[in-house]
Amino acid sequence: MATFFRNKVVKDVGTTPITVITTDTGTRSVILGVSLNNLTEGIVYASIKLKDDTEAEGFYLKDIMIPPNSSLRAVPPGEKLILAGDNSLIIEAGTDSAYDAVISYVDIV
Repeated sequence: MATFFRNKVVKDVGTTPITVITTDTGTRSVILGVSLNNLTEGIVYASIKLKDDTEAEGFYLKDIMIPPNSSLRAVPPGEKLILAGDNSLIIEAGTDSAYDAVISYVDIV
């Protein structure tokens, strides 16, 4: 079983949902950290959703408030988020160009 450590950077997340990570049938991903960084002078709202292999979507976080010019650690230290095969991690914001996201994860093949 091979493991690959990765980072994903997504700039200017807005109201259009962005699929950040999608696993294929033979891959699992372990999300180690998600940092959402408010780029604005106002409060922004962030949501993170998961989509499973049956195309069902559910919120991991919904409309979490991020204060101006600050960041949120969406996956706390010691906690991990597992994406099984054919799963996706989706992020979005309540306003356009609201935040940057940095996701650290491990692909297990």
